[in-house]
Parts: sequence; structure tokens; C-alpha cells
Amino acid sequence: MTFVLVPGAWHGAWVWHGVARRLVEAGLPALPLTMPGLAFGDDPRGVRLTDAVDHLVAEIERHDLRDVVLVGHSWGGGPITAAAHRIPERVAKVVYYSAWVPLRGVSMNDELSPENAAYVRSLVDQGGTVPLYFEAVQQLLMQDEPEALQRVAFDLMTPQPGAYMLEAFDVGPVTALGIPAAFVLAERDRALARPGEEFAARVDTKPIMVPGTHESLLTHPAELAEALLGA
Repeated sequence: MTFVLVPGAWHGAWVWHGVARRLVEAGLPALPLTMPGLAFGDDPRGVRLTDAVDHLVAEIERHDLRDVVLVGHSWGGGPITAAAHRIPERVAKVVYYSAWVPLRGVSMNDELSPENAAYVRSLVDQGGTVPLYFEAVQQLLMQDEPEALQRVAFDLMTPQPGAYMLEAFDVGPVTALGIPAAFVLAERDRALARPGEEFAARVDTKPIMVPGTHESLLTHPAELAEALLGA
């Protein structure tokens, strides 16, 4: 099996490096990816949700990967769902890690409260992106972690392409394809738009708990790697 690791909003492949190293040390290849528009220097304006899926599928096909375990963090749960529908013959399992499990026709922004959804849409209307503010890292993504670590993570993040938040997929759950799914949830996650148990239920499973916040892939990579290996 090969683990293909998709980051969440504002993140790149860098956020998966600690987990990927431990997967490789356990004897399984791992491929962390950065989605279009989220590398430093990219122009995130005009990037579409289908661009993320196209990139993910193209990388799997370019490396001719089989028995792929698709892992998506947070927003990354959307692209892995759509990619599994594109290349089901290459996918052995889909693992959502503190992730959005999309419903057909429902965007990630639609999962937010009406107030937060309107705020995100206003940001996209103004600049085409959803910027991240340090206060959100402190209060939602990495609450109670040392400020020095919060600032390191914040400095590595980039604005999220607006269409990644506002556009929706026209696909059903991966379980409808006969692909097994698992849901791993950080114990102190407060950033998900809905409870992790609700997202997990969309693929007929219950969360596998790991320690840490929404960014536990940075703070607890060993525990997350172990959970992924056992999922």
C-alpha cells in the first residue's frame, strides 16, 4: 500500500512530513501532496475545486500507484472523496482525519454556520481567497499549544483559494463504491464545521481517536501514523 496524504485548507505537503516519515519507517511508502494554489508563490485566485482533484489523480497515475490509501485532513476530505470516484480501481481505502466528508452538492462553506458562511463568502468576494489570521490558529487550530509553535505553523500557511470553499462535488460517499473508509479524529479538535462523529457517520463508521488539536499531525505525528496504520 501507498499512503497519499492530502492537506487541509491553508496547508501544504509540509504539514504531513512528520507523519510520512513514520509511515516510511514502518515500511510503507507515503506521498504528501500540495494542492494547486497552496504552494508558496502560487496565485490562489481562479483555482477551481476540480483542479485539486485533477492534481491528486494525476499524481497517483504519474507514479502508477495501486492499493492507495487516500488520507485527507480537514478540507482535504473533499478531494480524496472525488478522487476515489475517479480512480476507484487504484484506491484500497479512504481515511478521513479530522476531515470534511462531503455530501453531494454541499460545499465546505455550506457546512458552516450561516454567519461564518457569509463571512467566508464576503472574503472570497473581496479578494478571491480565504486568508488565515493568527487568532484563528490560536483559538481554533492549535489552542493551548505553545505560541512559538503556533507562529511557526502560521508562517507556513498560505491563503485558501476561494473556490475550494464555495464549490461542491457531485459525488456520493466512497462507501457506495465499495471502498472501505475510516475516520480518525483529534481528541481536542475544535475547528471542524460539524462534530467529527457526524462526519464519520456519513461513511458508516465511528471515529478512531488520537491525541491533540486539529493540528495533531504536527504535534502528535507518531500517534497519528499509528492510527493510520491501524485504520
